[in-house]
Amino acid sequence: METYQIKKPSSVKNRKRVGRGHSSGQGKTCGRGQKGQGSRSGFSMRPGFEGGQMPFQRRVPKRGFNNKIFATNYELVNVVQLAKLTVSTVDKEVLVKAGLIKCTNSKVKVLGNGEITKAIKVIADKFSETAASKITKAGGEVEIINETKETKNKK
Repeated sequence: METYQIKKPSSVKNRKRVGRGHSSGQGKTCGRGQKGQGSRSGFSMRPGFEGGQMPFQRRVPKRGFNNKIFATNYELVNVVQLAKLTVSTVDKEVLVKAGLIKCTNSKVKVLGNGEITKAIKVIADKFSETAASKITKAGGEVEIINETKETKNKK
């Protein structure tokens, strides 16, 4: 056998023909077991159901506290990604056009992963200490977006 004779495995799987006699391996009960609810058509068991036994999610105690409702989620951008951009001022619109964040409404945090050599002005909601120091060392400028209470009330 040579390498050009090797066939690629098919991505299309043959469907299982159930109820076509004992010799097919799926005859009589067609792989559904014996009698009962599971052998009937339209049967679907809810996820986590354990046959009346106390379900796992109720057996295990709840631990911790997570207050996700009030959490502020930031889209993260690294200094390396900013270094690849060809503009002198980086704000949310530029980041959206570059595909680094999804939309201009989201909050942006700049992280200090990587190196930057050119001087750029970066406007974002939050900066890590390392990111701010790397940008200013390269001769750039860091500007934090501050929303005042007046602008929040107008929205």
